[in-house]
Amino acid sequence: MRVQKPKGTVDILPGDSGSWEKVEQIARDFFKRANYREIRTPSFENYEVFSRSSGETSDVVEKEMYDFNDKGGRHIALRPEGTAGVVRAYVENKLYGPDVVKPFNVYYIDNTFRYERPQAGRQREFHQIGVESFGSNSAFADVETIMMGHDLLAELGVKNYELHINSLGNAQVRQDYHDALVNYFTPIKDELSEDSQRRLEKNPLRILDSKADEDKKFLPDAPKIVDYLDEESRNNFNTITEMLDQLGINYVLDDDLVRGLDYYTGIIFEFMVEDKNLWESATTILGGGRYNHLVEEFDGPQTPAVGFGIGEERLMLVLKQQNPSLFQDSGIDFFITNIGEGTGMKAVEIARSLRKQGFKAQYDVDQKKLKAQFRKADRVHAKYVITLGAKELEDGVLNIKRLEDGKTIDLSLDDLNDMQTIMKKLED
Repeated sequence: MRVQKPKGTVDILPGDSGSWEKVEQIARDFFKRANYREIRTPSFENYEVFSRSSGETSDVVEKEMYDFNDKGGRHIALRPEGTAGVVRAYVENKLYGPDVVKPFNVYYIDNTFRYERPQAGRQREFHQIGVESFGSNSAFADVETIMMGHDLLAELGVKNYELHINSLGNAQVRQDYHDALVNYFTPIKDELSEDSQRRLEKNPLRILDSKADEDKKFLPDAPKIVDYLDEESRNNFNTITEMLDQLGINYVLDDDLVRGLDYYTGIIFEFMVEDKNLWESATTILGGGRYNHLVEEFDGPQTPAVGFGIGEERLMLVLKQQNPSLFQDSGIDFFITNIGEGTGMKAVEIARSLRKQGFKAQYDVDQKKLKAQFRKADRVHAKYVITLGAKELEDGVLNIKRLEDGKTIDLSLDDLNDMQTIMKKLED
């Protein structure tokens, strides 16, 4: 039987991995400009890290999480999202200490795992790009996070995206809203889906996120959390929207937005992309919000926090549709062709020198005929070909040809040590 990859996983082959690398590098550079530093946490954690953070009644924990007992009998789970592991690391490593600059800002690019039906842009192993900011309860921290999400999508070349925002208020607001939802859904409990009947007992906010047809007809008339916000929560939400207005960041006030994880408090947001070439209705590619009590859930000190996550698979689908030029193969700078006695090692030395100077350079390790070497130079999209023969080696003179238009120049072997200057001559 032929061995194949597990269902819901994909091989990212060299023809595509360069595109992923480019997107991730743009994200890394973007986050570093905002003074966010990278954090790397384990791909698996103790089960309670995710059950405690995501909520026992969440779909992530109930249906989607990969969990198992390891050989030592420990209950382990593959991470289904990035935030929980970062919070665990924040507490375990005492990153809230007095010597740490606040807010403590980090980003991550992680592989994550959920057992769900594979589809375009959603696999059982997927990748998440995210940021987390710990230590500030200021509306400026919320706006900074939203602005970063907005501007990163713009820098990547995403089009037709729309910011949806809502507020979940504080603990009392959520309790009042919880009671209102119970009062609304209880009389119609028998008409709800089986999942929503169970959610009604444990977490009725989950019903608002239901995709079941039997639930959808009741959602438009369900109570809205905006009607239960206290004065402080309402004022904070208004402050955030006013700042977004000043920044020229458009948004939609979305009363139906609840997010799928239990730890959110205060502002929540999603960036949705509308593209009929990809999906029938607007789809979320970036989502996040404030979570002021999650650090306490992990036995850390009371610490306000806010962040977002991007589904990288969906992002790649969008970019390949909307900004394909981002993924054009830029090729290599130089291909060194050689023929004749003693030229092979010189080609190696030239390639090494060019690489040390920061250029992308390749030679033919198989030392095929010159015609085959030129074909390979063309196939790897080399900008320039350096030709080295026995006579050129003896005379100490090389020929460089620009493949785009055939322009050539001769130079000495010593000139190879200062290719920045030579490139200026070639590009004149």
